[in-house]
Amino acid sequence: MPQPRPATEQAAPTTPPPAPPTALSIEERMAFVNAAMTTRLDEAAVAYEVNTAHIDTEPVDLGDVLTIPLTPALQPPTPYPTPVAALLQRAHHRLLTGGWCTGARVDAEGARCLYGAIHAEARGDQSLESRGLGVLMDAIRREFTDVDSVPSFNDSFTSGRIPIRMLGQAAGLADTRGL
Repeated sequence: MPQPRPATEQAAPTTPPPAPPTALSIEERMAFVNAAMTTRLDEAAVAYEVNTAHIDTEPVDLGDVLTIPLTPALQPPTPYPTPVAALLQRAHHRLLTGGWCTGARVDAEGARCLYGAIHAEARGDQSLESRGLGVLMDAIRREFTDVDSVPSFNDSFTSGRIPIRMLGQAAGLADTRGL
C-alpha cells in the first residue's frame, strides 16, 4: 500500500505588510528637534563642568562693580554766545532729547518738528524765531536747493536724522556769522 504523502501545501501565516510611514507634522518635528537639542545642551553643560572643575575662581564682589545708566542722558552742550546760534543749538538739543516728528508741530508724545522746536525755544520772541528760521533755511539750501520752507523740508523725511543734522549745522553757521 502506498504511503500517504504529507501535505506540502499548508497555508503559511501571512503578516500584513507594514503601513507606509506617515509624514510628521511640523509640530512633531520641532518637538523631536527640541528634545535632541536639549539632550545635547545637557551633555555639553556636564562636559563643561567636568572640564572646568579644577579651575579656582574667586567670587565677584558686586560692590566693586561700576554701574552706569544703560542710556546716558544727553547733556546740553556749552551754549553759543550769540542769540540765534544759541536758539538753534537749544532747538537741536530739544529734538535730540524730546524726539522729532513730521506732519505736526508737536505730536501726541511731545516730539517736535524743526519749526516746532525753534518756536518752543524762542519763547515768544518772534524776531529771534524768524532769524533762526532764516539761518536754518540758508543751511538747508546749501545742500538741498529745491526747498520751499522749513516745514516742507521737515515733512519730506521719514526719519529725523537729516533734519536734526541740518539744525545742528545751522547753529554752527549762525555762530560763524556772529548771529
